Amino acid sequence: MRSIPLLLLLLLFGTVRASSKSDELLDKLNTELSRKSEYDAQKEARIASLKMALHRSPGSLTHQFDLCSKLYDEYKAYQYDSAYVYANKLSKLSLGLKDISKEYYSRVKVGFILLSSGMFKETFDSLKGINTALLDDSIKLEYYALMMRANFDLANYDNDNQYSPIYIAQANKYIDSAIAISAPGSYNNLYLNGYKKIKNNNPKGATADFQKLLNNYKLTTHQNAIVSSTLGNIYLKDKQLRDKGIELLIQAVISDIQSSTKETLAIFWLAEIYYKNGDIKNAYNYIQQAMADADFYGARQRRVQISSILPMVAAEKLNYIEKEKTRFLIFLVSLIVLVLLVIVISVMLFKQLKNLKAKEKIIEETNAELEIINNKLVEDTHIKEEYIGYFFNVISGYILKLEKLKRSVDTKLAQKRYDHIQLIVDNIQIKKERDALFHTFDHIFIKIFPNFLVSFNNLFKKEDQIWPKNDEVLTTDLRIFALIRLGVTDTETISKILEYSEKTIYVYKMRLKAKSLFPAEEFDQRIMDIKAVDIVSKRKAAVNQ
Repeated sequence: MRSIPLLLLLLLFGTVRASSKSDELLDKLNTELSRKSEYDAQKEARIASLKMALHRSPGSLTHQFDLCSKLYDEYKAYQYDSAYVYANKLSKLSLGLKDISKEYYSRVKVGFILLSSGMFKETFDSLKGINTALLDDSIKLEYYALMMRANFDLANYDNDNQYSPIYIAQANKYIDSAIAISAPGSYNNLYLNGYKKIKNNNPKGATADFQKLLNNYKLTTHQNAIVSSTLGNIYLKDKQLRDKGIELLIQAVISDIQSSTKETLAIFWLAEIYYKNGDIKNAYNYIQQAMADADFYGARQRRVQISSILPMVAAEKLNYIEKEKTRFLIFLVSLIVLVLLVIVISVMLFKQLKNLKAKEKIIEETNAELEIINNKLVEDTHIKEEYIGYFFNVISGYILKLEKLKRSVDTKLAQKRYDHIQLIVDNIQIKKERDALFHTFDHIFIKIFPNFLVSFNNLFKKEDQIWPKNDEVLTTDLRIFALIRLGVTDTETISKILEYSEKTIYVYKMRLKAKSLFPAEEFDQRIMDIKAVDIVSKRKAAVNQ
């Protein structure tokens, strides 16, 4: 019988230790997030050095090829556009060298960056026709691993009973080929074996491989992030190991930050976990970081994934702030009631004393009490005015504080001074959410109607055409007709969505219709005739070819 309390004590002690370790890791993660710009600056310095070397390099194409390859390696998990540029430079240099193995090498690099951006068809197009017999073992391994990942990702994207099994079978063939040429006991060999076991429903065997990598191998920061996040996802599916899974995921995010890896899902997964656990503060912070990384890298599929959960997290964040505001108001009202109660009691006591003293003394005391009460009322009124003035000052100064918010929030969160930022965050979320709504609307609309800009501008003369700037997706004019194309034709509804007056929306519409090459009725019909593209069907057809 004595063993039962002892067992409970041990379990409690283990739980406290696990919680303490998670908190320590979380503190470290938040500290590393505040140093994110430092790590990025170090990477930018390495990149600048390589670019300078490339700029000053002699006419040797081979030397230029090596430098471009190093620049590609720096960019491939950091920034899609730049990685793509240097992958293409590798292709051009390989043609100049007339070296078919280097050409294949370049195509593998292009394929990796395309897949990282979520462009499946383009990935397969880039890798099509590569003769693996002409590849070195290292790049051949990279080719097989890339084809494996592309097929697994495609199977996961389709998630059906018709196409997914085909892609999974293909992926298993490629991963077997990769394992076969990897050195026994090497990082690649162990990781690929473990990854295959995950995909073939053998998490126990995969766990042993990944634990071996973490415990016995000297991994790079990026490798540590990959192994930790993969093993963490295995643990998260087991209730008894869930805490350990979260710890590994936090370690993976820390490694991603330290290696300036932007092409990552670890922080997104961590945000999802905290959101489901009800930790809205951390969930919102990490989902914002995940979106910032996805935007910086240029990963289309990552942005779509994050956009699916970001509004929900933001809504919960807003609810949390509203609750905090309600609590504050309740406290304020309670304080006022208490003051009034004190005043009432004071008056009652004063009346009792009034009956015990002479009239003149009572009058003098009454005047003194009234002066005190008046002073108290003036003081209370002044306090209320200060509160009201403070709220209005925060609201009016909010726009000016947006630039400083990122740094101050990180700092105050690290110091756990949450009460200092509640009002600021409360007044910011609505606009930010609205901006996010427009941003998400524009990107999703253009994804559904990729030909919208061309089709819309074909309705006007060249000098009257509307093309968004580099930092825009849709202008206000385009967004109005995007809403109309989606069936939102009521001017009042459009004005509420875009926060313009009905008259302004009407003027926008009439002005553009007047410039059109077609009559108003035909113009409206042509807007509605702009077709959505079934991207999934087109991609499948292209792959099957």
